[in-house]
Amino acid sequence: MGSVSFTSMLANGCRNFSAPVALVRTLALTHVALSEHANNYKHVKVACFSRSSKKRTTFACESLKQDVTQPTAVSSVNGYPEYTRLLPCPSHNGPPRVEHLVVSEGGPVLEYICKTLDLPPQFVADLIHFGAVYYALVCPKPPPTATPEQMRVFKEVTAPSVLKNRASIKGKTVREAQKTFRITQADEFVEAGTYLRVHVHPKRFPRCYEIDWKSRIIAVSEEFVVLDKPAGTTVGGTTDNIEESCATFATRALGLTTPLNTTHQIDNCTEGCVVLARTKEYCSVFHGKIREKKVKKVYLALATAPVPTGIITHYMRPINVAPRLISEDFIERWSLCQLEVMECKEVPWPNAVVEEKYCVEDCGWPSKDYAYECKINLLTGRTHQVRAQLAACGAPIVGDSMYMPAAVAEMESPGLNPFGQYKKHYTTENDKETAVAGWIARHGKEPNVAIGLQACQISWDDGKHTFEARAPWWRCQ
Repeated sequence: MGSVSFTSMLANGCRNFSAPVALVRTLALTHVALSEHANNYKHVKVACFSRSSKKRTTFACESLKQDVTQPTAVSSVNGYPEYTRLLPCPSHNGPPRVEHLVVSEGGPVLEYICKTLDLPPQFVADLIHFGAVYYALVCPKPPPTATPEQMRVFKEVTAPSVLKNRASIKGKTVREAQKTFRITQADEFVEAGTYLRVHVHPKRFPRCYEIDWKSRIIAVSEEFVVLDKPAGTTVGGTTDNIEESCATFATRALGLTTPLNTTHQIDNCTEGCVVLARTKEYCSVFHGKIREKKVKKVYLALATAPVPTGIITHYMRPINVAPRLISEDFIERWSLCQLEVMECKEVPWPNAVVEEKYCVEDCGWPSKDYAYECKINLLTGRTHQVRAQLAACGAPIVGDSMYMPAAVAEMESPGLNPFGQYKKHYTTENDKETAVAGWIARHGKEPNVAIGLQACQISWDDGKHTFEARAPWWRCQ
């Protein structure tokens, strides 16, 4: 089985943590049938890499020197860490490794990835189990940053003369055939010309293994489960990790045979009420209630400064990337953001012990004597809405390492925010774009675990179903 190495990308991205033995065994048993693949792998020839692939490997080795993300730190011949299994879970997210490949000779996907990327079968099987491997029948177009060699490969495998001979894409447009889907079975067959994307270092969530999940269950019915989501976890998983999620661990805690379905999201760094559907039918029903605005969410936010009560209105830029930019003034095509601050009271700033326990980050706020607990009725449900709006009001949320640095910068030098109260007048569009890029750069990274934000109550059907979370982490002093 041959291969063409298409490209490789590295960035930031894991924590070191020992998972419970029972959970490690669970994952091992899931792949017990892979012993046969392991034996076959001994006879697989080493894959041949192109020159661009060798350059890629050299660059990647340099990037990974400082932070080995896997449980063992022994270097392999290609400079990457020695891979074994995805569990135990590492305690820190290091640089991701994402491989983009085009198959040149068909065969089982596990064997292909093992040979091409020089990875052991059990590790690749874990990646597939985590949902970290994707395929498309036809290779998607590379980004503008692609090298000439990568463009050459793309043009070669997507040439009309090549595609017309592939029975698997007959009746499909090229765009339809370029849609990506998860690989779910280790023995799934991939034909020549298939595109594969392998997230070798998926984002990890070690908090999942620290939680008593049964104690976080608020309610169970025949249709849904209400969970008090812990901070530092993802509701339904990420692009490269659907295993370490609230839905998966709540399913196991309740001993359910059918996986729970995600009905809505809250940020990883936010804790509180989340509704998980027990059936796909109720998942659709709940989505309908959200669309019809029949679901009410109340939040508790621990702000760094007092916030006036009443309705706060902003407009959010309709670009699905963090940080979310918002404006006090109406801008055409920007999304309306509204929340109602029902009450705001002064409380002690969380002490150092509590902040350390919940990995709350010090984001440089100048005064830490008092914080302000705000009860908020969320009127519109935009991503990062509460965080972005409070930061725009000069009262960022405690521990919010993404929005607080920008709020501090605006406080020290009013006018940096091109959409804020003290925004400047820009004579050219280029000046405005430069100011926007500079404002984005003032923001920090996404918080690692907790910020002062809790979805404290959720209700629907005019209060027929109403559920509340436990006391927020900052009250546990």
